[in-house]
Amino acid sequence: MNFPWNELLVNGNWMITLAQIAAPFLVIGVVAAITYFKLWGYLYKEWFMSVDHKKIGLMYLICAVLMFVRGGIDAILLRIQLTVPDNPFLESNHYNEIFTTHGVIMIIFMAMPLVIGLMNIIIPLQIGARDVAFPLLNNISFWLFVAGMLLFNLSFIVGGSPAAGWTNYAPLAGEFSPGPGVNYYLIAIQISGIGTLATGINFFVTIIKLKTPSMTFMQMPMFVVTTFITMLIIILAFPALTIALALMTADRIFDTAFFTVANGGMPMLWANFFWVWGHPEVYILVLPAFGIYSEIIPTFARKRLFGHQSMVWATAGIAFLSFLVWVHHFYTMGNGALVNSFFSITTMLIAVPTGVKIFNWLFTLYKGRITFESPMLFSLAFIPNFTIGGVTGVMLAMASADFQYHNTYFLVAHFHYTIVAGVVFACFAAMIFWYPKAMGYKLFEKPNKWFFWIFMIGFNVTFLPQFILGLDGMPRRLYTYMPEDHWFLLNFISSIGAALMSIGFLVFVGNIIYSHIKAPREATGDNWDGLGRGLEWSTASAIPPKYNFAITPEWDDLDTFVEMKRQGRHYLDNHNYSDIHMPNNTHIGFWMGVLFFIGGFFLVFETLLPAILSLAGIFGLMIWRSFQEDHGYIIPASEVAETEARLRKARQKEREALNHE
Repeated sequence: MNFPWNELLVNGNWMITLAQIAAPFLVIGVVAAITYFKLWGYLYKEWFMSVDHKKIGLMYLICAVLMFVRGGIDAILLRIQLTVPDNPFLESNHYNEIFTTHGVIMIIFMAMPLVIGLMNIIIPLQIGARDVAFPLLNNISFWLFVAGMLLFNLSFIVGGSPAAGWTNYAPLAGEFSPGPGVNYYLIAIQISGIGTLATGINFFVTIIKLKTPSMTFMQMPMFVVTTFITMLIIILAFPALTIALALMTADRIFDTAFFTVANGGMPMLWANFFWVWGHPEVYILVLPAFGIYSEIIPTFARKRLFGHQSMVWATAGIAFLSFLVWVHHFYTMGNGALVNSFFSITTMLIAVPTGVKIFNWLFTLYKGRITFESPMLFSLAFIPNFTIGGVTGVMLAMASADFQYHNTYFLVAHFHYTIVAGVVFACFAAMIFWYPKAMGYKLFEKPNKWFFWIFMIGFNVTFLPQFILGLDGMPRRLYTYMPEDHWFLLNFISSIGAALMSIGFLVFVGNIIYSHIKAPREATGDNWDGLGRGLEWSTASAIPPKYNFAITPEWDDLDTFVEMKRQGRHYLDNHNYSDIHMPNNTHIGFWMGVLFFIGGFFLVFETLLPAILSLAGIFGLMIWRSFQEDHGYIIPASEVAETEARLRKARQKEREALNHE
């Protein structure tokens, strides 16, 4: 085995050296704390091995928040560098590494797990299911994501980060990027992508097969509908990414020539493969966010969602068109007028179903009895901010005009108005909205509102000036500029906005900690003063019982739960319990993730023997699993009855307290 030890440690920047020193102490500190509090057994058996969709969802969210911090630090470093002209803070290659890791982390390792974590917690509850269709696969998917996440973040201190941009275009990412950096990109995303593809299959089957029998497709909550269509996009789009990553890995490690011009390869093949996945990926993130807004806005408007069926068809239309627009990412690369015209038209068409959604949300608000809780504030702020992203997207869709906008800060501002206003606002709103469902207590509202206002104002202060910078010709990926470019003032304002966003997020994190200590616990599930409209609010808070629902709930209309509350009924009132079958926890997902991480690490450094042995270990785990007769376990009806009696008592007590107030 010829391991390249000389490539292991990164030399140069003081920040990398500091991270290399701090990382071992951080790991030792975490291990020591877990050992001191004797948590190893608890964490491994109750969490790492868990197939409970709610616990897996919480672990996704924890990882996503950590990655938001990591990606946010990258963003702050970028803004520090661009605050003043000719800044020596970062040299060019280190700047390239930081904007590459910022993009990859925020899209792949922050936004994706944030959305998937929320789906894991909420979707089975909204459809009346006891778990996902394939609980073991759900556990494996999570640990594959973790393996990819850890491997990619390791690049900063071991071997060096990728520096070819988050799009990783060939030939820059090929022969012009020696070293392990791009290998980290290829293999970490490949491992995580396999987990995401498995998640797509899992939730697609879950919604089809496990929703309560009385719930038709057009009666499903919008978050379920958007998740269902998103999973279909994942199933169709992620194989293109898998193929592209595999081909470039072969180019770099096995000297093939799929993307190498000198040997007959086609660099543009990578661009097409990447964006055939990359643009649907935008909607993989945005469509569930639309579903979240469609849950929150009716709740705090105290009205039924306007135009539910048109929302469903609009979602399907967006999903269909998302596969017909990828060339708009490279109008300037010589496609020809006819090709550019076709993709220009299809790109503009997406504005139509998106506009239907915007107007439906506005009509839902019309004559509603609106209250401005923090999830509602994020949802209301989304509409104008996302509209800015959409309008500038239509501007970029015009192929002739795009020659002016392409690769400028106008584009940077556009996609941040799309992703941050569309996805990040939604995920923050959803975390606050469903937080009491997962944890059993609300986050305090006053800090939540401070978080909203600071973050939202900071967001606009950061990215509005970048539209002007782009129109003034400032290229993206530029690590410095000269005083005579006259870009200082707007860059300085943009950096102030980034600082405000960071302060807002710190307020949110502080509120999570403070609320954990001080917030009053709530025993029952309808946590927003009885405003809940979906089945998830009919279950207990603080991670509902493992089985979620003691009996199969009835659902014959979008507002079934609202009508039940008006009539004083509850599904818990049915006492006809029976034994419930549940899946066992499993070791295989965690250890499969460990083997993927080890194999991926050695493949990054092109050391094949340990990578092959790790792959053999993965197949060995699959073979071992095939011989296990794991039929799960049974929760007796008597235990179910006791649990439900406690929940009924708590629900009655809380109802009396509300009536007394």
